[in-house]
Amino acid sequence: MRDAGNANPKIAPLKGDDLAACGGRPYHHGDLSRALVMAGRRILEAEGPAALSLRAVAREAGVSPAAPYHHFKDKSELLDAVADEGWHELGAALSQARAAGVDAKAAMIEIGVAYVAFARQNPALYRLMYHAACNREMMPDHAKEADSAWWYVREAIIEAGGDPKDERDIQLSQIAAWCNVHGVAEMAGFKEFEPLKAAMGGEDAFVRAILGHVGIFSRRPAQPE
Repeated sequence: MRDAGNANPKIAPLKGDDLAACGGRPYHHGDLSRALVMAGRRILEAEGPAALSLRAVAREAGVSPAAPYHHFKDKSELLDAVADEGWHELGAALSQARAAGVDAKAAMIEIGVAYVAFARQNPALYRLMYHAACNREMMPDHAKEADSAWWYVREAIIEAGGDPKDERDIQLSQIAAWCNVHGVAEMAGFKEFEPLKAAMGGEDAFVRAILGHVGIFSRRPAQPE
């Protein structure tokens, strides 16, 4: 499993031309491209995608306006890198959630709760990720690999009773689970639900209870033959 805190493969370490772009001084972060991505994420969450530009990212990171162009040809490429960071972080969150489940059913629900929490805590990043996800060709290469958020959902479904030999059913189950948590994430912030959340002890308990009423999350684990 990749650690979401590690530099992802698309973010290269500092090179000599980066030093020149920074006036010849060693860049104190040690990894300019990653620093630019994280600066872009801060701007994204604070001001939205319209405020995000290579110049703004350079200013936020404290480097020259030319520095970002050594890593990103334009704003679109920068946005892709920021979204890619989000997919890694979501994968790490779902991995931890799956491991925290005391059984297969609990693991499914914990995954759902972690997904909703990620979306609620990173709203602008979450929307950027799904803007890219609308077009399969724009998805990061790792987004459906064996250490991705998508993969952890798949494995949890199999542990909860899905037939790994029925690939179509597993894929449909993954989509069903993803659509359900996406819907909960979109609606969890509705003011209408605040009294119920308070009565239940907070948002996590509220989300956990909702998922417990959804078929894909409440399916019984497979029994040994």
